[in-house]
Amino acid sequence: MTGPVVVGLDGSPGSVTAAWWAADQAARRNLPLVLLHSWTDRPLTVPFPQEVRSSQRHGRDVLQRMETELLHRYGDLRLTTELVSDTAAHTLVEHSESASLLVLGSRGLGSMAGFLLGSISLHVLGLTQCPAVTVRAGDPSVEAEAGRSNPATDRDEVVVGVQNPGPTSDPLLEVGFTAAKSYGIGVRVVRAVPRSAPHLTSVGGEDGHRDSTEDSALTTTLARWRETLPDVPVVQQVVTGSAAHALLSATPHSRLTVVGRHSHPSHLTWKLGPVAHAVLHHAPGPVAVVPHD
Repeated sequence: MTGPVVVGLDGSPGSVTAAWWAADQAARRNLPLVLLHSWTDRPLTVPFPQEVRSSQRHGRDVLQRMETELLHRYGDLRLTTELVSDTAAHTLVEHSESASLLVLGSRGLGSMAGFLLGSISLHVLGLTQCPAVTVRAGDPSVEAEAGRSNPATDRDEVVVGVQNPGPTSDPLLEVGFTAAKSYGIGVRVVRAVPRSAPHLTSVGGEDGHRDSTEDSALTTTLARWRETLPDVPVVQQVVTGSAAHALLSATPHSRLTVVGRHSHPSHLTWKLGPVAHAVLHHAPGPVAVVPHD
């Protein structure tokens, strides 16, 4: 992946934290960073000229402030800004065709102790052509990376959820292993098998009841990644039960949690699946949603 890291910036706390996370990833991976601000959410209307000027001036101020802060921290960052007149959702989806990563901010905690993701974020996450990452407002690990707090030492792995071992999981593993390498930490690959699966043969282990057949399939899938990136420690975890529960149980120590969605959406299937939806709303750290076949 050599395209830019693209982050949507509207000046909200969530988008500012997302910009810091995006800048850190761009710097670690030597990728360009694009800060994108949409000054209108009504591109088909004709606003008053003074409204246009005010919105554009605000957008330029938001971009300039963020650019100045990021370049003060990351002096060698290749950073560009874009002020666009299209909707944020449409512009972000368009940029995803050439980006390495798309980064979005969340709006903090909601009434059910889950993180709020607006309709724009959910729409974008369901349609992007590249991996898309959501970042929580004020995330402590991001604040530490930005040098604005003490290092967060408890997030020491990247968690990747694998639904079906095999080639279809490679896009998720690529994102997970690449992130882990950039941070100098390990990867935990989690595969959940339904309790009702007829072929289950439980074997002992610290991770609970596991299926030996599924363990073998996951080992085969991970062999190429272990060979390609031998310095990245790998823990594979096959459990019976809910995939969402298995992933969320691992997220308190996760620097990044990686989940998947189908890459060929239709009017019936573009929405995120229940596992991705649960992780997006309840995982405490950044979450990457990766399109795959």
